[in-house]
Amino acid sequence: MEPLSHRGLPRLSWIDTLYSNFSYGTDEYDGEGNEEQKGPPEGSETMPYIDESPTMSPQLSARSQGGGDGVSPTPPEGLAPGPMKPLKATATTSQPVLTIQQIETIFYKIQDIYEIHKEFYDNLCPKVQQWDSQVTMGHLFQKLASQLGVYKAFVDNYKVALETAEKCSQSNNQFQKISEELKVKGPKDSKDSHTSVTMEALLYKPIDRVTRSTLVLHDLLKHTPVDHPDYPLLQDALRISQNFLSSINEDIDPRRTAVTTPKGETRQLVKDGFLVEVSESSRKLRHVFLFTDVLLCAKLKKTSAGKHQQYDCKWYIPLADLVFPSPEESEASPQVHPFPDHELEDMKMKISALKSEIQKEKANKGQSRAIERLKKKMFENEFLLLLNSPTIPFRIHNRNGKSYLFLLSSDYERSEWREAIQKLQKKDLQAFVLSSVELQVLTGSCFKLRTVHNIPVTSNKDDDESPGLYGFLHVIVHSAKGFKQSANLYCTLEVDSFGYFVSKAKTRVFRDTAEPKWDEEFEIELEGSQSLRILCYEKCYDKTKVNKDNNEIVDKIMGKGQIQLDPQTVETKNWHTDVIEMNGIKVEFSMKFTSRDMSLKRTPSKKQTGVFGVKISVVTKRERSKVPYIVRQCVEEVEKRGIEEVGIYRISGVATDIQALKAVFDANNKDILLMLSDMDINAIAGTLKLYFRELPEPLLTDRLYPAFMEGIALSDPAAKENCMMHLLRSLPDPNLITFLFLLEHLKRVAEKEPINKMSLHNLATVFGPTLLRPSEVESKAHLTSAADIWSHDVMAQVQVLLYYLQHPPISFAELKRNTLYFSTDV
Repeated sequence: MEPLSHRGLPRLSWIDTLYSNFSYGTDEYDGEGNEEQKGPPEGSETMPYIDESPTMSPQLSARSQGGGDGVSPTPPEGLAPGPMKPLKATATTSQPVLTIQQIETIFYKIQDIYEIHKEFYDNLCPKVQQWDSQVTMGHLFQKLASQLGVYKAFVDNYKVALETAEKCSQSNNQFQKISEELKVKGPKDSKDSHTSVTMEALLYKPIDRVTRSTLVLHDLLKHTPVDHPDYPLLQDALRISQNFLSSINEDIDPRRTAVTTPKGETRQLVKDGFLVEVSESSRKLRHVFLFTDVLLCAKLKKTSAGKHQQYDCKWYIPLADLVFPSPEESEASPQVHPFPDHELEDMKMKISALKSEIQKEKANKGQSRAIERLKKKMFENEFLLLLNSPTIPFRIHNRNGKSYLFLLSSDYERSEWREAIQKLQKKDLQAFVLSSVELQVLTGSCFKLRTVHNIPVTSNKDDDESPGLYGFLHVIVHSAKGFKQSANLYCTLEVDSFGYFVSKAKTRVFRDTAEPKWDEEFEIELEGSQSLRILCYEKCYDKTKVNKDNNEIVDKIMGKGQIQLDPQTVETKNWHTDVIEMNGIKVEFSMKFTSRDMSLKRTPSKKQTGVFGVKISVVTKRERSKVPYIVRQCVEEVEKRGIEEVGIYRISGVATDIQALKAVFDANNKDILLMLSDMDINAIAGTLKLYFRELPEPLLTDRLYPAFMEGIALSDPAAKENCMMHLLRSLPDPNLITFLFLLEHLKRVAEKEPINKMSLHNLATVFGPTLLRPSEVESKAHLTSAADIWSHDVMAQVQVLLYYLQHPPISFAELKRNTLYFSTDV
């Protein structure tokens, strides 16, 4: 076998290519090239350095203390690779960073892989140091290749290891820091002697090791004579390695999430997704790609059938130039006309109705063409809803000039994008300008690299995917722990609905504490929901932070977490208590779910002494009033101090406060007025809604319900007017007077829509089902689920109330005067 130096490889460079990451405790050199011993910080373990030399160019020269050719020192005995050993050491202490099980999952088979390579390295070094033409080493490579089964076990566990590491990072600050601050030895000609590497990149190293071994085997075979005894052994080792690589490349290959720059560097895709951009005063749906050093905003080009889809780059910003302007620094938002709420609600109704039609067609084994036509219509409505519903601004600025504005529906999502960008910006990034060719290559790679393939609408879901939950989720936010210092703290709850997340509830602010105890209960309506998110904020009372936009959120997110709403877990009568861990903070909450078919039932009260669950005629007769006292008091309080409250009647009040008010009204307690004046206005609004919802029959009565449904469906305006007015005259007096009283109140609330964001349509959506929903839901053979019943009936119930809200003032006296001219039979 010819000497290595005659093989076209620098002597021993292939050993360094293979084992550059085994220089665990080698001597460091200072900037002047002087030898300098650096010990680990006190109390810490020595961490290995991983050489980041380019895989395709194994051109490292071996290091030796004498300055000549030699082999890197053998790794210290018994030192486990990477951060595994120090993490294991803490696992048995009172404050472990990770549990033993988590460590074994993340670093599965790493110790075995290390031992295999250490044995190979230890056997190879003496042969290379005592080199002559008789030395053989092919058997060492063959043995190494034969042990690749250990790698297979590592690869099979790779995705689980990554997911576990990610979860641990999210819930454990200490581990997150360790994950972000892993140091690796840079290439020899690099300016930086050490660079940071992510835990994900570190866990990829064992697979990269096989790639390097294969490259070295290629080079060794090229320079080994065919008749040399090592040749068949090296050939066999190469065959085994190549077969192994091809078998795992489909499952795990960083090139599937990365593109190589013209300089040979790897540009990894970190995150991508669909966002709504405000461009030229209109909303555009964009696919945004976050790479390790650049943010790229693209749109999918329209292509003819059968052609490969491509992205068109709208703009890009190198992360070195990207900044987030604060609300007070940002330019005035471009003028975008907000989509009217009632049109958004109409879209939701249409989507629900189309969904029901599709299910009906499938159940009746309808034509696939008809189903496809319905699906297309549903997609168009869902796309419009996705485009027009987001309102939370996410501003991005290029320090060299232009600013960009995205609108999101979820603060959780905005925080995820901001955090992902800021994490990448911690690295030493350089500004750059992409040439047209470079931009073309990068944009061209987006289609192949993207992880989000479809616009997030329900019509893109497969038939076998869960339709989500329909009904009411009751959530009690108990308390939170883990804050480092006292602050003014509150939580918000988000659920997904129609393919995107929206904020549904908010706790009160718990002032100046590190251990808030809210114990607040909320009732959240679910519309095909699959996840619940909890965000914990620190309230900002700084008046210098100007709100240029009504939807700007200046409060600081302290932590955020998400759980899947598993039907088997939540669909029980009992409360299910859980904890969400977020950024070192633990939020304790309980939840239970009531399906829509259960929530549709009205249950009369067994006691007739109170007001809840008691017929309205009984209450008004007992009180000798035309409108129940509870309705008059709640309306008066809302008009006094809640008429300008954003989201009044839409935002949930605290359930425990509502129950307290219910008990006081039921008992006719003399402290009612005092309690009302101190109570949160959303709880009072919630009490009024609960009163109407718990009536044993709806305010507009069971008897007239079918006629209301028929009347609202009439297309002739004059016929509809006659019918709808006639139906009002047919109501019992207490019901009619109370309905007209409530109608005028809701109109006054809607007059403040510019401030409270509650339009007539919003109020009709909230109150329609409450005032009309029959006490017994009729069985409808063609409707297959509670979601279907909801989509058909609720749409009509909302339209009935909206008709009366949009009608000129209706007086009781005028209606009764006209009764003389009409029959009262319906």
